[in-house]
Amino acid sequence: MSAGVAARPTLGLLAHSGLYGLATDLYEITMAAAYLDAGLDVTVATFEMFVRDLPERRGYLVVAGLEQVVEYLRGLSFDGASIDHLRALPSMADVKPPVWERLRALRFTGDLWAIPEGTVAFANEPLLRVRAPIVEAQLVETFVLSTVNHQTAIATKAARVVEAAAGRGVIEFGARRAHGFDAAVFGARAAVIGGCIGTSNVLAGRAFGLDVYGTAAHSFTMAFTHETDAFAAFHRTFPRSSILLVDTYDTLEGVRRAVSVGPIRGVRLDSGDMLPLSREARRILDGAGQPRAIIVASGDLDEERVADLVAAGAPIDLFGVGTELITSRDAPALGGVYKLVAIDRGGEHRPVRKLSAGKATYPDAKQVLRAVDGDGRFAYDTLALADERVADGGASDVLDGRGEPLLVPVLRGGELVGELPALPAIRAHARAQRESLPLSVRRLRDPERYPVRISARLERLMTTMHPET
Repeated sequence: MSAGVAARPTLGLLAHSGLYGLATDLYEITMAAAYLDAGLDVTVATFEMFVRDLPERRGYLVVAGLEQVVEYLRGLSFDGASIDHLRALPSMADVKPPVWERLRALRFTGDLWAIPEGTVAFANEPLLRVRAPIVEAQLVETFVLSTVNHQTAIATKAARVVEAAAGRGVIEFGARRAHGFDAAVFGARAAVIGGCIGTSNVLAGRAFGLDVYGTAAHSFTMAFTHETDAFAAFHRTFPRSSILLVDTYDTLEGVRRAVSVGPIRGVRLDSGDMLPLSREARRILDGAGQPRAIIVASGDLDEERVADLVAAGAPIDLFGVGTELITSRDAPALGGVYKLVAIDRGGEHRPVRKLSAGKATYPDAKQVLRAVDGDGRFAYDTLALADERVADGGASDVLDGRGEPLLVPVLRGGELVGELPALPAIRAHARAQRESLPLSVRRLRDPERYPVRISARLERLMTTMHPET
């Protein structure tokens, strides 16, 4: 185990901010060009990102990815080579020169409100809101969705595994199964927000100041003629931190050979029936006078298997969870969307909404107000218009007469409003948030639906809007 040294992370393959403008889908750029050509660049647009429906078996989301969104927005630009690349695309052949000059000068000058990372959220609640000149607000859609969808999915999955572990440590072990190494690095960050104690990913440890954990692979054992020789060699190099992988051949014989080389930090079980194996391993470790040696379990674990092992009293101290966590395999894609909710043009404010079947949206800029009950647990949320006060429009029935607004200002005029919290603070916030949820919402199987109400003012706005507005 070692503590990483924090360093400014980079946004994956984007070596410098001049490439940030290309971190999008082509249709965002075609729309931007058409907006500019139509003279709509003075129009101010408000977009919100939200998730229409929670993934299967999820009672809540753990919001993550805001820090990378902020880095992207503050660095958004097109360098000369990016403009040249776009101009060479066949679909852009008729775009007029003034459009390219406007894109070359583009920077993000808008406002960003967001639910802080680590906060729990629910369906149809805006996780963030962007208000900016329409070209800027439109261009950022793809990156915002990619980043927040991915990290929120992984943070939420991690929270479920940590919930299942019931106080025993969970380590993110999934880099080799992630969908590319960028996903591994930012997935490790999200997993720690969700409650993991660290990661096996060394680069993520360096980038985000995470604790890094690792033992050895089966190949190390097989590289020696005898298993005991492998254990002795590893122990010789790491006398104070040897956690020996014992299941290359015979697991329990491996435990006996592990303790024969001297005092060890612990053993790792990576296959087989974990319950009886962990019990017998504990007996061997204790019998060898090593009661402080820990047992680490890994090998295709998910929250269900972890919960079953904990419920059965398996003497496992740490869980290493890889594939199931880093890919959120049972719900690998979070369906977050980024939708236009209001237009400001020529002094007129115009709420807008989408009416497509199954994809209708709520109009105008919104806020989420969270109520708590007498025990301090979250009771329900109210989806309200952003300028509502809690006593207005039907929100006055919040249990204690108040509702905490969840979206807070992050960028104003493209500049930071205060400092973003450090990762340890985000992780602690996420834990406090989960512990404030009703147990019925937190449970792994068949979670209860958390109530999200709609304010009376928002309901009235929806009923009075003309279908074409």
